[in-house]
Amino acid sequence: MKHFLNLIDLTGDELGALLAEAARLKDAQARRIPTHSLAGRVVGLVFEKPSLRTRVSFESGVAQLGGTSLYLPGNEVGLGWRESLADFARTTSNYIDALVLRVYQHGTLDGLAKWSSIPIINGLSDWSHPCQGLADLLTVRELFGAEKGRTVAFVGDGNNVARSLAVGCGKLGVKFVLACPPGYGFDDTFKAQYRERVSPEFPREVADPFAAVRDADVIYTDVWTSMGQEAEREERLRRFEGFQVNAKLLAAAPAHAKVLHCLPAHRGEEITDDVMDGPACAAFQQAGNRLHAQKAVLEWLLK
Repeated sequence: MKHFLNLIDLTGDELGALLAEAARLKDAQARRIPTHSLAGRVVGLVFEKPSLRTRVSFESGVAQLGGTSLYLPGNEVGLGWRESLADFARTTSNYIDALVLRVYQHGTLDGLAKWSSIPIINGLSDWSHPCQGLADLLTVRELFGAEKGRTVAFVGDGNNVARSLAVGCGKLGVKFVLACPPGYGFDDTFKAQYRERVSPEFPREVADPFAAVRDADVIYTDVWTSMGQEAEREERLRRFEGFQVNAKLLAAAPAHAKVLHCLPAHRGEEITDDVMDGPACAAFQQAGNRLHAQKAVLEWLLK
């Protein structure tokens, strides 16, 4: 049984094939060529966290591939507290063909994958965001023709989004650098996993965002305070001061550099309006690519 829990589980060839299929599906949709690869399939969506892009892109993607989706609010299904993860997994495996989850704890996904006889897809967890990472890499490929050899500078927290993107970049030959304040970089567990399963050469981490973007083809940022970290907000705003993606930072990068953001954006914090709405920003192209990347994942798991 294949699952899609973390990009670290895929080979570079598998990632490349998913990107190629996502591009094909995007082109087919633009040309109004119907694709019914999920005809008769049902995909469940269990969300413990609020969502716009993940929910809408998955529901639309399943529909465009000829399948049906069922939205299951996390507070109703009660993963791990209304009934055990094992019982939930074995029950839903009788009803649906795949399960997409947006959860607080990555362990929830691991528990379900252990007992499920259908594919489990990580729509977001505290540890990784593989769907976002795949869409990010598709966007880099579209912007520059190929991703290999390009440089991505992630300016912000070494969070789930940064981890997934770093792994994807490492597997596809993209240079990755993280710019963050001391104490907000990648943790030791992730570093060990990366060196064991991606590359012995770990991505560079710097405390100077201007040094990070000097040779960057892509400048990437995310919110400084994610869901579940609200109590840390004031401290994070203080610590990340100076890491804002603004006109001054963009001017320090090569003229061709593009700006990405996984959204939602906290405008005026990690990114300014003039950059977000400016010609260098490809965040909405990136958001649109969630749809096509996830359709490729669904096909890979269910065809």
